Amino acid sequence: MADAWMPGARCIRAQTDGGQLGGGAPRVVWLTLGADPCAVSVWSAAQRLNQENRPCHLVWDPRSGDIAQLLPIVRAGCALGMPEYLDYAPDRLQPSPSAVNREGRLCVQIGVLGTPREPFTSFQMIGLAAILGWLDSWQIPRRWPAGPPAPFRQLARPRSRAQWARGGHYGASQVPECDNLGPGGIDIEPLTRLDVGIARELPALPEPARTNGSPIRLGARATHELRAAAV
Repeated sequence: MADAWMPGARCIRAQTDGGQLGGGAPRVVWLTLGADPCAVSVWSAAQRLNQENRPCHLVWDPRSGDIAQLLPIVRAGCALGMPEYLDYAPDRLQPSPSAVNREGRLCVQIGVLGTPREPFTSFQMIGLAAILGWLDSWQIPRRWPAGPPAPFRQLARPRSRAQWARGGHYGASQVPECDNLGPGGIDIEPLTRLDVGIARELPALPEPARTNGSPIRLGARATHELRAAAV
């Protein structure tokens, strides 16, 4: 039986989620958080997303392999349709999560520490095999119906409902009814072809390293109409 919580990932559980998933083809959405992994830790990024009620399922640092899980895979996330970057001002901008967060029997959202300007696939991508192995265990097909996501600053490509309905892997820039722009022009080949047999158990980080990186100053907490996360 597949695990709702990714083995080896640290749990930084959100208090809210996007509700019950609506059914349909399972999918994964890759987005970037507009954060330099050399300056912001996975811990700080996860805390920020939780505090502002816009959690994704995983936050991943592809340079260190550090991974945090904020929500169980069987509940909807809240990142799609929300600001992608960690430094937005919730007191001035109060959007609502898009309904697409609940589409699919799974709609896994992976927030990567990085920016669309520098595709995260140019990094070593430590921990990718473990992530893909977990997604494979939930039988999410490793196909990209909409093709590679558009490079940064390229005109937005049409966001096809028909391609979205097929399920598989997508960049946030390919999700219909959303304004998300990440993850940039990533190379989808390693995310499609990587042999997960090379995966190793994620090493436990020493406690000082877990909070390494510049802490993020949290602004006023935004208020959204969200359901409480399942216990």
